[in-house]
This record gives sequence, C-alpha cells and structure tokens, in this order.
Amino acid sequence: MSAEFIIPILILTGLGLFFGIVLSVAYRRFKVFEDPRIDVVEELLPSANCGACGEPGCRAFAERVVLDGRNPAKCTVSSKEGLDKIADYLGVEVSEEEKWVARLLCAGGIREAHNLARYAGGIKTCRGESVVGGGIKDCSWGCLGLGDCASACTFDAITMNENGLPVVDAAKCTACNDCVEVCPKGLFKLMPISQKLIVQCKSLLEGELAESKCSVACTACGRCVVDAAPGVIEIKNNLASIDYGFNELTSPTATKRCPTGAIVWLEGINQFEPMTRLELPLGRVEELIGREYYQ
Repeated sequence: MSAEFIIPILILTGLGLFFGIVLSVAYRRFKVFEDPRIDVVEELLPSANCGACGEPGCRAFAERVVLDGRNPAKCTVSSKEGLDKIADYLGVEVSEEEKWVARLLCAGGIREAHNLARYAGGIKTCRGESVVGGGIKDCSWGCLGLGDCASACTFDAITMNENGLPVVDAAKCTACNDCVEVCPKGLFKLMPISQKLIVQCKSLLEGELAESKCSVACTACGRCVVDAAPGVIEIKNNLASIDYGFNELTSPTATKRCPTGAIVWLEGINQFEPMTRLELPLGRVEELIGREYYQ
C-alpha cells in the first residue's frame, strides 16, 4: 500500500485515539455522582407525573425526597403502602400532610343561571364556547358546564351532575391542578380540605343585577361579614372574600343569613351534597329544596 493511503489512515487513527482519551479523561474528571437511591424511590412512586407535589415529575420529586429530605407524603397520589415502602427504604418517617382538593367557585348550574343563547358550535368544549362572546351564560363568570375539567382530570375525580356542574370527588382528587389550568373561567381553586367555608361565586356584579343573572350569586349584601368572626370575611369588588388565615375562626354561622346561598359551609368533604333544612340559608329553604339545588 502506498504512503499516500497509509499516512491519512495513521493520522485519522491517531486523532481518534487522542479524542477518545480526552473524552475518557473528561468523563472521569467531570462525572456527576447521582445517588442510586433516587432510582429506587422513583420506582416506588406511582409514575403519574401529575405535578401535584409541586415538581415537574416523579423523577424530580424523588430527587427532592432523597437529596433534600422532602416529605414523601407530598405525593398525594401514592398509597399509604407506597409511602411506607419509601419511608422504610430511606429510614425516615412520613409526617402527615393535610389533603388539598379542587373546589369549584360557582354554583350557577342549569337551574340557577340564565342563558343568553344556545351554543351550536361543533366543538362542545368550555374553551370553544368561551371564545364566542364569553359563552352563553348571562353571568360572564359562571361555569359553562361542558366538562373540560372532567375530561382533563387524570384520576376520574370530576363528574358532571344533572345540573350541569362539575362535582369533585375529594377522595379521588390529588390536587394535580389540571382542572385549575383547563377552566377558561378560572373557577377552580386548590384548597386544604379543612377549609369548609366557601364562596361559590365569582361574579363582580352587585345586588339585584347579580341575582338577575344567577339566583345563587353573591349580592355583596355584607350579612356574612357581620355574622362571621371579625376579619374572616370582607367585601372586595362586590364579592365576599374569605381570609383563610383565620380559618380556625370560620363557622357555619356566616352562611345562615346569606339571601342567595352563595356562601356555604361543607359538612362533608365534597361540594354539592344534599343539605339539611337547618343548613339552608334563611328564607330560601322551601325554594332550594323544591329545586333540588344540591345534587
């Protein structure tokens, strides 16, 4: 073989060996150690990658648990058995975390809220309807009832009731935030399950105007402000606003004189459960029971 072929081959071989050695040295020199426990913890997690823990995925959460000592119970999707396995493997204790759930800040269903038109769009979604003049509801803030939230829920925690409102099963809800993000009206809010006092309205209209559009709208009458403990409730932009920093002071008393039933006290863990006669707002008992307001 002539020199004109041998020399280029030797040069290329030499360059290959040189860069191979450089890469090998660089790999050893700059190698980032990763705790092998991260892989094990990731395997013990449910692999839902829902983001309920505040991390972008299960891998990132496993890293926080192993490296930063984050409480495994922050993963609201994991079963108790799964959390116990993680705790046993890492030799740590799983402290109890309060459950968070998605709450719907609207009670204006088919029976309560007035419609301006009939939606005839080909795409039956809340987002599709909302881009057409904000939707068919006379109340610009109300639930459109087409179930985008139910479709988006990975854990089947949301179903639509006969009144056209989404019902969140608190036992299944993982507070993953999907319903919060998909609702075009911004009607879902993640809340600790201990927060029982809820204003189920987001309308910023006042008094008779608000009630003319939805029979269960907050009218900013201020009765709940007077009846609640000082500082718990105030009226902001024609809407009752609860300061949950005073959650331990909240009670059903604040709901008793609400003329429309916009503010409620949850006796159970779910919204839209049947209410007893004594729990209903004064002056609305027969009307609300007759219309089966809560499904």
